[in-house]
Amino acid sequence: MDPDTVAALRAQGGTDGAIDADGRVPHGSSDDPELLDFSANTNPNTPPGVTAVFEDALDRARSYPDDGYPEFRGAAAAFVDCEPGQVVPTAGGLEAIRLAIQTTVRAGDSVLVPRPSFGEYAREVRLQGGEPAFVAHDELLDADPEAHALAIVCNPNNPTGEAADPDALRSFADRCRDAGTTLLVDEAFLGFTDEPSLAGRDGVVVARSLTKLFGLPGVRMGYAVGTGDLLERLVTARRAWSMSTAAAAVGTHCYGQTAFVDRTRERVDRERERMRERLRTRFGVAPSDAPFLLLSVSDTDVDDLLTEAREAGIALRDARTFRGLDRHVRVAVRTPADNDRLLEALAV
Repeated sequence: MDPDTVAALRAQGGTDGAIDADGRVPHGSSDDPELLDFSANTNPNTPPGVTAVFEDALDRARSYPDDGYPEFRGAAAAFVDCEPGQVVPTAGGLEAIRLAIQTTVRAGDSVLVPRPSFGEYAREVRLQGGEPAFVAHDELLDADPEAHALAIVCNPNNPTGEAADPDALRSFADRCRDAGTTLLVDEAFLGFTDEPSLAGRDGVVVARSLTKLFGLPGVRMGYAVGTGDLLERLVTARRAWSMSTAAAAVGTHCYGQTAFVDRTRERVDRERERMRERLRTRFGVAPSDAPFLLLSVSDTDVDDLLTEAREAGIALRDARTFRGLDRHVRVAVRTPADNDRLLEALAV
């Protein structure tokens, strides 16, 4: 990049200027082994056979991975119902999000960003010199995409949990395409539902993560899906060997575990409703189609609630770090026994 371009980007908040201004985005997950972690929305269970697959992959890790990732692409495509050639492997869903924004947004571009929602969207937009245009997450599908280079939808939305109406989302995708606006749909939690993916739809980039559904955040498995020129840009910008040998092997294996996915969906649906009924006696509980619930706190200070839970050996997600939330916490939906501990600790 030439010096004049770098200087212009810095003046508009891009490159180093955006990095200096934005810093890091808070995330859930506790590293304290003494705490039961309700702050991260990952599956507490993992598919059978993962350990053996991972160990077998280590024997092949002395060579570089096959940069075509044919097995993983085929398994991912079958799961979201698209063509294998449309799958672009990445080291986790966040890298897929960054890749989509990096190949779409230029300095000075406006980007529709939901709020409250995943904080990395706005950060990644600013890192490209773009400007987030925040819209309430439940009003974004009614927004006019015309003046924006990119629109971002989190489906289901994090931290509120609602899945988008499929017809409204498809209609919005069509309006984005007609306006020449790329639509990025983050489907990190869609695998917990039976809602169809937008993978393979013209004008849309889908970002997917295997982290949440299969409970393996440290393996870093994800991918983007695109078509046409969008796909060409994603493929060109993707770094070589974007998944490790172990990640590709484990991801391929996980996507073949249909019984595990069915059991997970059934457990989350059942436990989420049970938790909602109990939690609503003390908190405001947002509707959710995801493996988590957003709680509005009115009977105590949020810091006091976090301390109350921690003293009971439980970590909650402080949701005040999400734009527009000031008296909220988020709790994951875990196993029945874990959930009982949470409900007892919160006295509901």
